[in-house]
Amino acid sequence: MDRSFLVIAALVGAGAFGGVLFFLRPILRMFGYELMSASAARGASAEARGSAGDMHRDPDAGRQERDRIGGVLDIVDLEVSDVMVHRTKMRSVCIDQPVEAVVHDVLMSPHTRLPLWRDSTENIVGVLHSKDLLRALHEAGNDASRIDISKVATKPWFVPDTTSLPDQLNAFLRRKTHFAIVVDEYGEMEGLVTLEDILEEIVGDIADEHDVDVQGVKQEADGSVVVDGAVPIRDLNRALGWSLPDEEATTIAGLVIHETQTIPEVRQAFTFHGKRFFIMRRERNRITRIRIRPADQA
Repeated sequence: MDRSFLVIAALVGAGAFGGVLFFLRPILRMFGYELMSASAARGASAEARGSAGDMHRDPDAGRQERDRIGGVLDIVDLEVSDVMVHRTKMRSVCIDQPVEAVVHDVLMSPHTRLPLWRDSTENIVGVLHSKDLLRALHEAGNDASRIDISKVATKPWFVPDTTSLPDQLNAFLRRKTHFAIVVDEYGEMEGLVTLEDILEEIVGDIADEHDVDVQGVKQEADGSVVVDGAVPIRDLNRALGWSLPDEEATTIAGLVIHETQTIPEVRQAFTFHGKRFFIMRRERNRITRIRIRPADQA
């Protein structure tokens, strides 16, 4: 059976997507995949997982195809917290600064939508869409002083960090929006999630002319990689073709802390999962910079 059918069979067989299949069909077709009927999918789900495992063992299999298959199979087990942009990496704008400064921040950002905060960066009071801002500027004759940002912005939508990705995808489609603020069980802001974040888990990176490389990752001439502690493990795996586990931690610093069961000191080094981790910088209880190289080159 063709792998394209097997991959989607696992997705449908899991029974997790329901109403979003209509939306996914044209997207997946662009990448060479087709949706099977539910009855056929149930019988092929197990075979799909076996086929994906074979591809990971096959050095001739394309990396992008492996990643897409893995993304489709994994998505039913993921939560919003697994793919969100953490609050320490979010771009946001102070709503109380001069409108000219808000316009400048929006123009300098690679993102279409930006959270607006007041008093504290964790107190999100709105979401500003660049198109809405440009429309308001046009209507005001390009006089920014005539614009009330609070009236241009939309209300923020808050979602729990434990929401499953299929449920969140359904919610995005139902509300016809692409952007949500993620909060923990106490209502504290954790980060943000977008429709694109979820789709990229299914089909791989969706790059456009405004995208940038993974921030906080620098390849060194000696073959090592210097990584900011807050870089998500999934982003690092996708960018470098690695397979570091992300079940117990979201960021690379979290992985080190989980494996060592401590907060390491600067200049300490550890080996696990085939990699050697050197702690380069620590700020209070946060690991902020790590050098990683293959364990056999340590």
